Amino acid sequence: MTTRTTQTVVRFSAPFLLPGFDAAQPAGDYRVDQDEELLEVFSRLAWRRVGAFVHLPAIGIDGQTHQMAPIDPGDLDAALEKDHQQP
Repeated sequence: MTTRTTQTVVRFSAPFLLPGFDAAQPAGDYRVDQDEELLEVFSRLAWRRVGAFVHLPAIGIDGQTHQMAPIDPGDLDAALEKDHQQP
């Protein structure tokens, strides 16, 4: 099966908490890697998201350690939607 990883940057304007995180993360820009697998359906190509990782801490924040934390893509989408609805 063919897979690919795409990198994006997401922006949170307020602190946020995702399932599995011990503490809320500060507002900022975060790099996200998304793993996708190729689907071949009726002679068309499509990609299905199968996993995602967020890089901590946020871009531009100095920290002693940097890590990639696995996240559910749906949880990330929900957190971003909630963040964008805040005044």
